[in-house]
Amino acid sequence: MFGKLTAEKMLGGLKGCLGEDDYTEPLNILIDSANRHNKFNLFGSIAFKNQLKDRLKVRSELYEFVNDHDLQEPSDMIFVTGLPRSGTTFLFNMLALDSNHRSPKYWEIMNPLPLAKTDKQKQFRQRKINMQLKLARTIIPKLRAMHHIRAETPEECMLIATINIRSIVYLCMADVPEYAEYLKTCNFKSVFMWHKRFFQMLELTGKPKRWLLKDPSHIGHIPEILETYPNAKFINIHRDPTESIGSFCSLTKNVRLGFTKSVNNENIGNMVVDFWKHKLYQGMEHKKSLDENQIANISYQEFITDPINVIKKAYTTIGLDMDIETENKMLDYLRTQNNLKKQKHTYTLEEFGLTPKLIENYFKEYILTKQY
Repeated sequence: MFGKLTAEKMLGGLKGCLGEDDYTEPLNILIDSANRHNKFNLFGSIAFKNQLKDRLKVRSELYEFVNDHDLQEPSDMIFVTGLPRSGTTFLFNMLALDSNHRSPKYWEIMNPLPLAKTDKQKQFRQRKINMQLKLARTIIPKLRAMHHIRAETPEECMLIATINIRSIVYLCMADVPEYAEYLKTCNFKSVFMWHKRFFQMLELTGKPKRWLLKDPSHIGHIPEILETYPNAKFINIHRDPTESIGSFCSLTKNVRLGFTKSVNNENIGNMVVDFWKHKLYQGMEHKKSLDENQIANISYQEFITDPINVIKKAYTTIGLDMDIETENKMLDYLRTQNNLKKQKHTYTLEEFGLTPKLIENYFKEYILTKQY
């Protein structure tokens, strides 16, 4: 390893201007776990440190901004939920075409302050972030096929949780089993406190009718979401876990290969099935308390077969209307997607020590619901 990670190095001169002390515990657990189980390559050592330092810096800037401004309640939120790699990104991208929705752009999450008020300022930050993404795709060649990101495209909000040091982003970057255990059971109330502050700040650049958000781990935190956003609604997509779990294992493996000298595929398999079983079952229990008009459950297979009508049905369930402009945008998007030549994302369950039968046993109660 190129020098041990330490909390002191991550915090630098920021301690004292980071707001509530809800970061010390997860930061120490993450750093301890990363030091114990990883041999980072040069890029990984630099990137892991910089990711933590940059996100803490954003947190510091956001805290200062919040204290200097009288911020209003943000617009209502719609959360896309479901197991990772279960069609949530495809669904999210289609819903983002509705002009009533706004999602944070990748560059806004990574470099939000000072607020960019002119096109020139926005374009400068986009160019900077796209250069960083280009480097990431060089280090992790399969990233484009698995999850293509651009600075100017809508992005899921798991990256916002990184400023609270409670995010599945770090599970993908490194082998951190103790941190994974911590994320399974820790309270996310403070995550959504910072989440809300972020959107209160971002609304000064334009207040949307609704915010559209996505993070697979939201599936396990419905109570904390509702405590922060009482009017929140959910669109939950369901897919056979034998397909989504294997895909997330492959994503995790390929990201880690960019950071470390070697990866243990079996460790990845064990972590992924255990972590997401826990989050999914939390969500199954929490959803029982939701009213019928708060959540729309959709099948991945039905969505892939007939996406427009499935989305219309989901809209009706949670009390939204789809206008003809949105429907036409979605049809154009589908035509474009069908014409794209996509890189194939290949993997097997067996390379992660998993089998369809093992996953079926892990997710037996969920599979019996027959929602996908």
